Amino acid sequence: MHGERRHELARRLRALRQRIDAACVAAGRAPEDVSLLAVTKTVPASDVAVLLDLGLTTFGENRVQEAGAKVAEVAKLCPAAAPRWHFVGGLQRNKAKAVARWADRVESVDSPRLVEALDVAVRREQDTGGRLGPLPVLVQYSVDGDPQRGGVSRDELGPLAENIASCAGLQLTGLMAVAPLGADPDVAFADVAAAAAWLRARFPQASTLSAGMSGDLEAAIRHGSDVVRVGTALVGERRITSE
Repeated sequence: MHGERRHELARRLRALRQRIDAACVAAGRAPEDVSLLAVTKTVPASDVAVLLDLGLTTFGENRVQEAGAKVAEVAKLCPAAAPRWHFVGGLQRNKAKAVARWADRVESVDSPRLVEALDVAVRREQDTGGRLGPLPVLVQYSVDGDPQRGGVSRDELGPLAENIASCAGLQLTGLMAVAPLGADPDVAFADVAAAAAWLRARFPQASTLSAGMSGDLEAAIRHGSDVVRVGTALVGERRITSE
């Protein structure tokens, strides 16, 4: 079974890289300018180990308890590897401490209260030697204001970015967005690109745009995304039940 799963993941990864490369060429961009964030929520650590062996290095999780256990298990399975872990889901303030222990980046920061909780948690980790530097974060931007997907409006974007930039424990690195369900991806990502450009103009360090998933990555790349977060197209339908 392990050999069959490795073959499946390798096949899916090849097809996904072909999609990304083709989208970059069509957009007049260099394929190496777009990074793949493998979203491994609800798949076992053994899949992550295979993907590491296939050359991927960055993985996205969206449930704190599941992620913490998976980070530890992958470290045991692949002690010589150095995977990077991004938190990409809605994050409750009371779980900021747990995420600060292992996250290399949080892509879903969307409230001043979460900023405060993460800043406090990170600085405590720094004080105890758990972290050597600040935690890179992305502001999650909402195209349509739907609270189910999280994110801030254009009016809230500047104040939240100012808040993050003022925190010693955090490093503002860019913007993340999810296209609304049923929306025209080109319309949605044009709006996202405008918000990202607005943010970069005011905070030059916020250069990363994380946008695009399995079903709409081509449109996101057309509009300047440099990180695509892909789960289903890479790992298939979810294999285990998460918390």
